[in-house]
Amino acid sequence: MWTEPLYTAEEMRAVEEAYDGPMIELMERAGSAAAEAVLRRYPDAKTVAVWCGTGSNGGDGFVVARKLHEAGRTVEIVLAGSEEKVAGDSAENLERARKLKIPFVEPGTGDMAVDALFGTGFSGKPRDDAARTIEELNGLGVPILSVDVPSGVDASTGQVAGAAVKADATVTFHGRKVGLVVAPGRFHAGEVEVADIGLQAGRTRHEHVSERILEEVPRRGPADNKYTAGSVLVVGGSTGKTGAPCLTAEAALRAGAGIVTVCVPASLNLIFEQRLLEVMSRPCTDEDGVMTMDAADAILEAAEKATAVAIGPGIGRTDAVRALIGYLLDRLDKPIVLDADGLWAAAGHLDWIFSRDAPTILTPHAGELARLLGRDSSAVSARRLNAAQTGADDVGAVVLLKGADTLVASPGKGVLVCDLGNPGLATAGTGDVLTGIVAAFLSKGMGAKVGAAAAAAAGGEAARLAAETHGSAGMIASDVVEALSPTLSR
Repeated sequence: MWTEPLYTAEEMRAVEEAYDGPMIELMERAGSAAAEAVLRRYPDAKTVAVWCGTGSNGGDGFVVARKLHEAGRTVEIVLAGSEEKVAGDSAENLERARKLKIPFVEPGTGDMAVDALFGTGFSGKPRDDAARTIEELNGLGVPILSVDVPSGVDASTGQVAGAAVKADATVTFHGRKVGLVVAPGRFHAGEVEVADIGLQAGRTRHEHVSERILEEVPRRGPADNKYTAGSVLVVGGSTGKTGAPCLTAEAALRAGAGIVTVCVPASLNLIFEQRLLEVMSRPCTDEDGVMTMDAADAILEAAEKATAVAIGPGIGRTDAVRALIGYLLDRLDKPIVLDADGLWAAAGHLDWIFSRDAPTILTPHAGELARLLGRDSSAVSARRLNAAQTGADDVGAVVLLKGADTLVASPGKGVLVCDLGNPGLATAGTGDVLTGIVAAFLSKGMGAKVGAAAAAAAGGEAARLAAETHGSAGMIASDVVEALSPTLSR
């Protein structure tokens, strides 16, 4: 299987409620797993400060403290809040720690710290006193291991509305939480390990994608020809932006498409003829290096043999381009990937996309999705999961929201999260490469949502492979293109 469940707080509550044993057993297993991680990861940490809240996460922390004490470590407990607020199973574990004479101190010291302040039930912005506690913990200058989720991170969305613990590692229980893999929460989690505490699997709305999704991508077979292997048409290019459609076209070929054609401004066609050896070019009517409405007939003719169309890379931003893209979205009954300037053209005209019957995939970054939805880009970045799902619902199409974690949402359904790749992808042109991969996979008959997620995985794995040769510091988009075929040939 190429996905694993991603749990929200509500979904975890449902799983825990289905457990037929006492809750204190789960707390014991969770705390024991976290303590084992501390012993394994930090063998030289002689003194450990365990920062505990007054809720269930704090109860896990009391177990961590007890287990570390029994293992011979010097342990201090920092209780953030009144002891009178600790209740139920947490209170029982607090009393067990008291009986072992584990000191309760303020503030904590030590060679490393355990964060057990807030768990999966936390959402919103920490109160001022809690925020100060989190900032004090972050300021210790020692490694921090978080229990279940870094305090201050919304486990259900990844949102960080205020102060949040910056963990070096997180031990989460039963399954990964959404907030551990979706930014900005993922940047607070450090290395994540999942501990089994004896719960049954539950249903989740969102899923985490692994590289095994690439097994779903059709490969060229002995009976294929260049058309049955996938035929892609790329519509784009303008003065100063000829590189974008080139990268898209080359990526589509390296991702396995059998034949690729580019529709480009006629006045710039010589550039594409010289640059693209294996790609056919179709010169289209333009004005000052930007295609006009008069290019429509040539594009529609070129699309007749295509099994997928990519529109937008470097196509330019003029009223004529906007009219052309609206016309093509209406007339083309092929799967379409809309990116870059194509997304610019569609802003304010979401009905162009919603009315389409054929599969449509939008591949925006945060700023482009914000423009489509009429939001501020910072709001999209802060609530990426919500923004991706809202975008898919509003436009009636699959939305692939690019970023350190790629989110693929479809109307009315959950989100596939792909966090493969490396910082080398933060360079110009990699979005054009991704568009080409998506178009190639669509041309092979893959479904829109799975095809988009597989494309994100392919791009991420290709970036990892490219970094082995070029390093990630100076990686460029064409390095990723070069690595696509080896990535998909494994």
